[in-house]
Amino acid sequence: MEKTFFIIKPDGVQRGLVGEVLHRIEVRGFKLEALDMRMVTPELLSQHYEALVDRPFFPKIVDYMTSGPVIIGVFSGNEAIASWRKMMGATNPLEALPGTIRGDFAQAPSENGATFNIVHGSDSKESAQREMLLWFGKEV
Repeated sequence: MEKTFFIIKPDGVQRGLVGEVLHRIEVRGFKLEALDMRMVTPELLSQHYEALVDRPFFPKIVDYMTSGPVIIGVFSGNEAIASWRKMMGATNPLEALPGTIRGDFAQAPSENGATFNIVHGSDSKESAQREMLLWFGKEV
């Protein structure tokens, strides 16, 4: 069984979509392995998004991700990473297909360019392991 790391971002928590997102994970047949709610620090985000730290839009990511609590979690199942990526939909809400989490719930970029896209998911086995260690302090 493959494991993947996910985040329900502040907009998902603030809009009351946690239950909907978790429901979609469970009805797809995946098993929740870990779940926690927490506030995120800029330091943790710098580690998590290390490839984006020097990009001009990174401060917007920090503002967005520190604007409220997030739900972090790990779930397992057959092809969990690829399945979750498809379930989430395209990163840009305007490109996300209906039926995906972002297609159904994410909002178009705001006036300041911030993208509120509800969820994050690891993009590879290596990323999943790194993110589990970073966020949970251990491999879940």
